[in-house]
Amino acid sequence: MVEDLYSEFDAEIIIRSTKGKTFDASSLDLKKIKSVEGVTTTCKAVEEILVLRHEKKWVNAKMIGVEDNFIQIADVQKHMVDGFPHLSEKNVPTALVGAMLLQKLGGYIPTNAGHETLLGYFPKRDARVSMSSNPFRTNTITIAGRINYNKEVNDSYIVLPLELASSMLGYENDITAVYVATKTNADLEKVKEEIQLKLGSDFDVKTHLEKNELIYKTSKSEKLIVIAILVFVFILAAFNLVASLTMLYIEKKKNIVTMQSFGANESFIFRIFFYEGLLIAFKGIIYGILIGVAVCLLQLYGELLVLPNTNNQPFPIELSLVDGLFVLTLVSILSVLASYFPVKYLVYKNRN
Repeated sequence: MVEDLYSEFDAEIIIRSTKGKTFDASSLDLKKIKSVEGVTTTCKAVEEILVLRHEKKWVNAKMIGVEDNFIQIADVQKHMVDGFPHLSEKNVPTALVGAMLLQKLGGYIPTNAGHETLLGYFPKRDARVSMSSNPFRTNTITIAGRINYNKEVNDSYIVLPLELASSMLGYENDITAVYVATKTNADLEKVKEEIQLKLGSDFDVKTHLEKNELIYKTSKSEKLIVIAILVFVFILAAFNLVASLTMLYIEKKKNIVTMQSFGANESFIFRIFFYEGLLIAFKGIIYGILIGVAVCLLQLYGELLVLPNTNNQPFPIELSLVDGLFVLTLVSILSVLASYFPVKYLVYKNRN
């Protein structure tokens, strides 16, 4: 789910210059890139921070100016909230804006096929801030629709046509990045290495996994974190089991003496309380598994919980037999240990 949220908006491979923020688009041979096996298309892009204004509300936004094929690369149609997935209409440049970003500005897309307009403040190239000069170029931006990908895009991104963005920034033929789309089954690392080999050291080639490295690493380590929390919770719960076995042992002390007088040895007494501890623990394990599976099935088919700011997308869940058996094994081992050592200690202490 995390990979889908971030990979659909970000191109699979992104090329930037190692010598500066921008570079001349003609210095990059796109035919070489397209000739690499696994590459489907490329898209030139200009990235910058700009200020947006709507009536009396102002926000900073991350702007990307892209070519028209970005609509297909990012599968924008699938992520539209309202409006239309266009970067131009009747030769008039239009923009797509993150759903929450437009909401912050108090704007909306009219339902009668109309458009919202924002005032964009584009930083001038090499401009100096002073009392007598304006470091921004201003332009009215026509919003064609709102998009919904992930929180970062929804809160801060606006997509403009490349020509408009370049013109307002004074970039002329300069760009800041080239987005590379690949085939679904392509080996990204292999494609990246081949592109890097063709372009040389003047360009830095990264996959979308490297761009959002922290997010992906965090999501992949989530299972380990949940297991650590599970073990910690079980250790706390084990104190209840220890307390129950201790109180049971104290309560049955007279019965233990009677049984010993009939010939019951320490091993027999130990097994009675040890098995009692296992019964208590495994009753909880069985109830826990049944309730856990029931909750998972309710979410899987009933979609009880939805993710915030994702257009009512259900919280993703998957039942895994391997994970279920792993949790069952882990909790069972901890249950045996939590029953064995307290009973062993109580029997030993009673002997002395």
